[in-house]
Amino acid sequence: MGSKRATVVVLGICVGAIAVTAYGLGGLDGEVLRASIARWGAIAPIAYMGIYVIVTLLVLPSTALNLLGGALFGAVWGTVWTTIAAIAAAMVAFGLSRHWARPMFERRLEGRWQAMDAELRRDGWLYLLALRLLPILPYGLVNFTAGLTAISWRDYGLATVLGTMPGVLPFVMLGSAGATVADRGEVWPVLGALGAIALLLIGGAQYRRARSRD
Repeated sequence: MGSKRATVVVLGICVGAIAVTAYGLGGLDGEVLRASIARWGAIAPIAYMGIYVIVTLLVLPSTALNLLGGALFGAVWGTVWTTIAAIAAAMVAFGLSRHWARPMFERRLEGRWQAMDAELRRDGWLYLLALRLLPILPYGLVNFTAGLTAISWRDYGLATVLGTMPGVLPFVMLGSAGATVADRGEVWPVLGALGAIALLLIGGAQYRRARSRD
Protein backbone atom coordinates (compact mmCIF):
# COMPACT_ATOMS: atom_id res chain seq x y z
CA MET A 1 0.00 0.00 0.00
CA GLY A 2 1.42 3.40 -1.04
CA SER A 3 2.05 6.12 1.49
CA LYS A 4 -0.73 8.34 0.08
CA ARG A 5 -3.24 5.51 0.13
CA ALA A 6 -2.22 4.55 3.66
CA THR A 7 -2.68 8.17 4.77
CA VAL A 8 -6.18 8.28 3.27
CA VAL A 9 -7.07 5.01 5.01
CA VAL A 10 -5.80 6.24 8.40
CA LEU A 11 -7.62 9.55 8.10
CA GLY A 12 -10.76 7.72 6.99
CA ILE A 13 -10.63 5.53 10.09
CA CYS A 14 -10.21 8.60 12.29
CA VAL A 15 -13.13 10.41 10.64
CA GLY A 16 -15.28 7.30 10.98
CA ALA A 17 -14.43 6.90 14.67
CA ILE A 18 -15.23 10.56 15.31
CA ALA A 19 -18.54 10.34 13.45
CA VAL A 20 -19.66 7.16 15.23
CA THR A 21 -18.71 8.53 18.67
CA ALA A 22 -20.38 11.89 18.03
CA TYR A 23 -23.55 10.17 16.82
CA GLY A 24 -23.62 7.90 19.87
CA LEU A 25 -23.07 10.77 22.30
CA GLY A 26 -25.82 12.77 20.65
CA GLY A 27 -28.40 10.36 22.04
CA LEU A 28 -27.11 10.52 25.62
CA ASP A 29 -28.12 12.85 28.42
CA GLY A 30 -24.86 14.52 29.45
CA GLU A 31 -26.04 15.47 32.92
CA VAL A 32 -27.21 11.94 33.72
CA LEU A 33 -23.99 10.47 32.35
CA ARG A 34 -21.79 12.81 34.41
CA ALA A 35 -23.85 12.13 37.54
CA SER A 36 -23.21 8.41 37.07
CA ILE A 37 -19.49 9.00 36.60
CA ALA A 38 -19.35 11.20 39.72
CA ARG A 39 -20.24 8.18 41.85
CA TRP A 40 -16.90 6.63 40.94
CA GLY A 41 -15.00 9.55 42.47
CA ALA A 42 -11.28 9.82 41.72
CA ILE A 43 -11.26 6.41 40.03
CA ALA A 44 -13.16 7.75 37.00
CA PRO A 45 -10.59 10.29 35.73
CA ILE A 46 -7.69 7.95 36.54
CA ALA A 47 -9.33 5.12 34.58
CA TYR A 48 -10.14 7.47 31.71
CA MET A 49 -6.58 8.78 31.51
CA GLY A 50 -5.16 5.25 31.70
CA ILE A 51 -7.37 4.08 28.83
CA TYR A 52 -6.48 7.22 26.87
CA VAL A 53 -2.76 6.56 27.22
CA ILE A 54 -3.15 2.93 26.14
CA VAL A 55 -5.32 3.81 23.14
CA THR A 56 -2.86 6.51 22.03
CA LEU A 57 0.15 4.19 22.39
CA LEU A 58 -1.68 1.64 20.22
CA VAL A 59 -2.06 4.41 17.59
CA LEU A 60 -5.84 4.10 17.68
CA PRO A 61 -8.01 7.18 16.99
CA SER A 62 -7.88 9.21 20.19
CA THR A 63 -10.18 11.97 18.96
CA ALA A 64 -13.16 9.77 19.79
CA LEU A 65 -11.89 9.69 23.37
CA ASN A 66 -11.67 13.49 23.36
CA LEU A 67 -15.41 13.53 22.65
CA LEU A 68 -16.01 10.95 25.35
CA GLY A 69 -13.96 12.96 27.87
CA GLY A 70 -16.23 15.95 27.33
CA ALA A 71 -19.35 13.81 27.72
CA LEU A 72 -18.09 12.19 30.92
CA PHE A 73 -16.49 15.12 32.75
CA GLY A 74 -17.80 18.28 31.10
CA ALA A 75 -15.89 20.88 29.10
CA VAL A 76 -13.51 22.08 31.85
CA TRP A 77 -12.48 18.86 33.60
CA GLY A 78 -12.79 16.92 30.37
CA THR A 79 -10.18 19.23 28.85
CA VAL A 80 -7.94 18.94 31.92
CA TRP A 81 -7.97 15.13 32.10
CA THR A 82 -7.71 14.71 28.34
CA THR A 83 -4.79 17.12 28.07
CA ILE A 84 -2.88 15.45 30.89
CA ALA A 85 -3.46 12.01 29.39
CA ALA A 86 -2.52 13.13 25.88
CA ILE A 87 0.72 14.76 27.03
CA ALA A 88 1.66 11.71 29.13
CA ALA A 89 1.02 9.39 26.17
CA ALA A 90 2.98 11.68 23.89
CA MET A 91 6.04 11.62 26.12
CA VAL A 92 5.97 7.83 26.54
CA ALA A 93 5.51 7.21 22.82
CA PHE A 94 8.27 9.65 21.90
CA GLY A 95 10.69 8.03 24.34
CA LEU A 96 9.96 4.53 23.06
CA SER A 97 10.29 5.59 19.44
CA ARG A 98 13.46 7.62 20.02
CA HIS A 99 15.35 4.87 21.88
CA TRP A 100 14.08 1.75 20.12
CA ALA A 101 12.97 2.62 16.59
CA ARG A 102 15.09 5.61 15.53
CA PRO A 103 18.46 3.79 15.27
CA MET A 104 17.01 1.17 12.89
CA PHE A 105 15.01 3.74 10.94
CA GLU A 106 18.03 6.03 10.62
CA ARG A 107 20.20 3.28 9.13
CA ARG A 108 17.62 2.29 6.54
CA LEU A 109 16.91 5.82 5.30
CA GLU A 110 20.29 7.41 5.88
CA GLY A 111 20.63 9.08 2.49
CA ARG A 112 17.09 10.39 2.04
CA TRP A 113 16.50 11.16 5.69
CA GLN A 114 19.42 13.43 6.54
CA ALA A 115 18.18 16.64 4.86
CA MET A 116 14.72 16.45 6.43
CA ASP A 117 16.20 15.40 9.75
CA ALA A 118 18.42 18.50 9.78
CA GLU A 119 15.39 20.68 9.06
CA LEU A 120 13.45 19.11 11.92
CA ARG A 121 16.41 19.54 14.25
CA ARG A 122 16.36 23.27 13.54
CA ASP A 123 12.64 24.09 13.24
CA GLY A 124 11.08 20.88 14.48
CA TRP A 125 8.98 22.48 17.20
CA LEU A 126 7.17 24.64 14.62
CA TYR A 127 6.28 21.67 12.45
CA LEU A 128 5.20 19.62 15.44
CA LEU A 129 3.10 22.44 16.86
CA ALA A 130 1.36 22.74 13.50
CA LEU A 131 0.66 19.00 13.48
CA ARG A 132 -0.75 19.18 17.02
CA LEU A 133 -3.21 21.82 15.83
CA LEU A 134 -4.48 19.73 12.92
CA PRO A 135 -7.52 18.16 14.60
CA ILE A 136 -7.93 15.20 12.26
CA LEU A 137 -4.32 13.96 12.28
CA PRO A 138 -3.83 10.83 14.47
CA TYR A 139 -2.19 12.02 17.69
CA GLY A 140 -0.46 8.72 18.41
CA LEU A 141 1.03 8.51 14.93
CA VAL A 142 2.54 11.97 15.32
CA ASN A 143 4.08 10.93 18.65
CA PHE A 144 5.87 7.89 17.28
CA THR A 145 6.90 9.62 14.04
CA ALA A 146 8.44 12.51 15.96
CA GLY A 147 10.60 10.05 17.87
CA LEU A 148 12.13 8.91 14.59
CA THR A 149 13.39 12.42 13.87
CA ALA A 150 16.16 14.50 15.40
CA ILE A 151 13.79 16.91 17.16
CA SER A 152 15.04 17.53 20.69
CA TRP A 153 13.17 16.55 23.85
CA ARG A 154 12.87 20.24 24.70
CA ASP A 155 11.31 21.23 21.38
CA TYR A 156 9.07 18.17 21.36
CA GLY A 157 7.87 18.88 24.89
CA LEU A 158 7.31 22.57 24.15
CA ALA A 159 5.27 21.93 21.01
CA THR A 160 3.31 19.16 22.72
CA VAL A 161 2.41 21.26 25.75
CA LEU A 162 1.47 24.30 23.63
CA GLY A 163 -0.44 22.40 20.99
CA THR A 164 -2.26 19.63 22.85
CA MET A 165 -4.90 21.62 24.71
CA PRO A 166 -6.00 23.73 21.70
CA GLY A 167 -6.08 20.53 19.65
CA VAL A 168 -8.34 18.58 22.01
CA LEU A 169 -10.50 21.45 23.29
CA PRO A 170 -12.98 21.67 20.36
CA PHE A 171 -13.71 17.94 20.54
CA VAL A 172 -14.06 17.93 24.32
CA MET A 173 -16.50 20.82 24.01
CA LEU A 174 -18.39 18.96 21.30
CA GLY A 175 -18.58 15.86 23.47
CA SER A 176 -19.74 17.92 26.44
CA ALA A 177 -22.53 19.60 24.53
CA GLY A 178 -23.57 16.51 22.60
CA ALA A 179 -25.26 16.90 19.26
CA THR A 180 -26.45 20.44 19.99
CA VAL A 181 -23.13 22.08 19.23
CA ALA A 182 -22.68 20.07 16.06
CA ASP A 183 -26.22 20.91 14.89
CA ARG A 184 -25.62 24.61 15.41
CA GLY A 185 -22.25 24.43 13.69
CA GLU A 186 -20.50 26.09 16.63
CA VAL A 187 -17.49 23.78 16.63
CA TRP A 188 -16.52 24.14 12.97
CA PRO A 189 -15.23 27.74 13.18
CA VAL A 190 -12.92 26.60 15.98
CA LEU A 191 -11.64 23.67 13.92
CA GLY A 192 -11.21 25.95 10.93
CA ALA A 193 -9.20 28.41 13.01
CA LEU A 194 -6.93 25.63 14.26
CA GLY A 195 -6.35 24.45 10.70
CA ALA A 196 -5.54 28.00 9.58
CA ILE A 197 -3.05 28.43 12.44
CA ALA A 198 -1.44 25.12 11.52
CA LEU A 199 -1.06 26.20 7.91
CA LEU A 200 0.44 29.52 9.00
CA LEU A 201 2.99 27.72 11.17
CA ILE A 202 3.96 25.38 8.34
CA GLY A 203 4.20 28.31 5.95
CA GLY A 204 6.39 30.23 8.41
CA ALA A 205 8.72 27.27 8.82
CA GLN A 206 8.96 26.85 5.04
CA TYR A 207 9.73 30.57 4.68
CA ARG A 208 12.54 30.32 7.23
CA ARG A 209 13.88 27.31 5.35
CA ALA A 210 13.84 29.18 2.04
CA ARG A 211 15.56 32.20 3.59
CA SER A 212 18.29 30.00 5.08
CA ARG A 213 19.13 28.73 1.59
CA ASP A 214 19.67 32.26 0.21
